[in-house]
Amino acid sequence: MVLYISLVLLVVFLFFGFVFTDELLNVTNVLFGVITHNLGWFYLVSVLGILIFCLGLAFSKYGKLRLGDEDDRPEYSNFSWFAMLFSAGMGIGLVFWGVAEPVYHYLQPPLGIEAASSESASKAFQYAFLHWGFHPWAIYAIVGLALAYVTFKKKQPCLISSTLEPLLGEKSKGIAGKLIDVLALVLTVIGVATSLGLGALQVNGGLKTLFGIPNTITVQIIIIVIITVLFLISSITGLDKGIKILSNTNIVIALLIMIFVLFTGPTVFIIDTFFVSLSAYLHNILPMSLALTPFSDDPWLGNWTIFYWAWWMSWGPFVGTFIARISKGRTVKEFIMGVIIIPALFCCLWFAVFGGTALHFEIIDKLSIAEAITGDVAVGLFVTLSHLPFGQAISFLATLLIVTFFVTSADSANFVVAMFSRNGDLNPDRKIKVVWGIVLSSMAIVLLLSGGLVAIRNVAIIMALPFVFILIMMCVSIFKAFKNEAD
Repeated sequence: MVLYISLVLLVVFLFFGFVFTDELLNVTNVLFGVITHNLGWFYLVSVLGILIFCLGLAFSKYGKLRLGDEDDRPEYSNFSWFAMLFSAGMGIGLVFWGVAEPVYHYLQPPLGIEAASSESASKAFQYAFLHWGFHPWAIYAIVGLALAYVTFKKKQPCLISSTLEPLLGEKSKGIAGKLIDVLALVLTVIGVATSLGLGALQVNGGLKTLFGIPNTITVQIIIIVIITVLFLISSITGLDKGIKILSNTNIVIALLIMIFVLFTGPTVFIIDTFFVSLSAYLHNILPMSLALTPFSDDPWLGNWTIFYWAWWMSWGPFVGTFIARISKGRTVKEFIMGVIIIPALFCCLWFAVFGGTALHFEIIDKLSIAEAITGDVAVGLFVTLSHLPFGQAISFLATLLIVTFFVTSADSANFVVAMFSRNGDLNPDRKIKVVWGIVLSSMAIVLLLSGGLVAIRNVAIIMALPFVFILIMMCVSIFKAFKNEAD
């Protein structure tokens, strides 16, 4: 039932995307405006509440509960565990925005701050840290924690509906539960297609920089098709081979590039930027989390923070399920701290290194990085790398990193969607993986054809709205389950 209803809904969306491209963009533009204007506060309050709830669980008496039987221990080393959850949860988006986002905030800052000023540079990093720091990982953590608990502790199917059984009772196994699973599956496909579209744009940007290949929709579609073949090959090799090996490779390449940029770029500037921005981020995390603008008609919040919260929610079912699948045997506290704190700090360091280098080139060295990024956001990383020693070689390595992150994210998503459509089976068959792989790539192509980044932004925010309510229910449900477990 979940499989067929989800496929029908997605096929209808694909049809409208191909046949009524302009109309789809216009409709999503209207819905985007309505949601961000009227419900932006709801996204902000909900995500902040989820973060506080997760940290509260970690340091409560429930932190000692184990996700599995008492004698279960983690299946994967800490390095492989982190590599897989990070590759699935952030990788490709982080590479895309690591340079571009701080530069955008520097040029177009929020809250009436003067553009291209020292204050806008400072706020640029604070908001980049906010968008990629503790909040998004808290969304992943609550979904992953709930699923790991019901799957490995309660021996229930690894489905979103299973996490709500303590709250809904038998209704979680009936029509209501099936509809929740359909929503999670459709949301996962659209959320991942969003990032596949971004990945295609940036791979194209890298190829343009390296080989002069034009930046066109046709080239981007070819890239998606090639990536689809690669991740399907990886998918049929299984979790312990394909995804694990790719994830470890991703982290190694990412660390090598980041260390290279740190020591060949403006090292002291980067280190200063990291610590000053991290301190300001932690100091201002509460006001930034609730930075509504009732006295001005500034679209910045909807275009950035609310978009990000919706984007992370659209990835919540996929990344949360994948993290749950690889987290058997860990304690609640170990899980939450490992999923929220360590990846968030790594993301902050990434932005300080790459965004700091770009802004140093822009502000101090006057190299016109901002002009290149505003012309084509996908080439920001490569323009920045071109001003470093061995820029061409590092750009090639960065393109390889984007491709491997691309493949890993798609492979992980394909694995999770196959699980959802096979009643939570932890090892879905190859045939269903191939079917969903084709659907994922087709969805990414439709989003690109129907308006590129604008359509991607709109669809992510619209589809994430109903999942906010499920996340809130999940928090109540897991607290009830933990309370019963402790009693």
